[in-house]
Amino acid sequence: MGKVEENKQQKLNALFASAYDLFLSQGITKTSILDIVQNAGVAKGTFYLYFKDKYDIRDRLIARTAGKLFLAAHKELEEADIPLFEDKIIFIVDYVIGKLENNKPILRFISKNLSWGVFRQAITKNEDNTELSSMDYFLLLIQENTSVRLRNPEIMIFLIAELASASCYSTILENEPVSFEELKPELYEAIRAIIRSHTLPSPAGSHNE
Repeated sequence: MGKVEENKQQKLNALFASAYDLFLSQGITKTSILDIVQNAGVAKGTFYLYFKDKYDIRDRLIARTAGKLFLAAHKELEEADIPLFEDKIIFIVDYVIGKLENNKPILRFISKNLSWGVFRQAITKNEDNTELSSMDYFLLLIQENTSVRLRNPEIMIFLIAELASASCYSTILENEPVSFEELKPELYEAIRAIIRSHTLPSPAGSHNE
């Protein structure tokens, strides 16, 4: 990377870090673009080289944050060596929720602003450093489990993501209608039910692993 590109990357990273700190500490509504650039130590015009507005940087921050969580969850999943697809999905959900439960400002930031479009664009990287969207990652996970055939896998992931996100926000942050610990068994059983409802019967003559 040349000096010019390195300088651009440093400014971009500074803007991301500035926006992230401000969004978490004072909220998106109370944060202006001027706040972000002053905190980052860059000119206001620099902001518009990379982002349309503060909601654009918000969405990209959420995608980056979600991507890091999925990458960490994937590494833990590989070490856990879980064979069944259904259990793998539960493991990933449990890992991500556990991290968010321990960092409520990030949970509040992600869950309150997470849309399906942003979730689908969340970027993670595999071992050879190639980028995958979160949806590509889950589709790859599905493809790797040759014993499982799913109908409408994207709808299945959408339902799981919406259910987990909404449940986390209400129970972890607001303790409503019950605590998250009380809800967790019900949530995971509901996720398993979603997976099973999208699982197709094995072809005649084949056997599940």
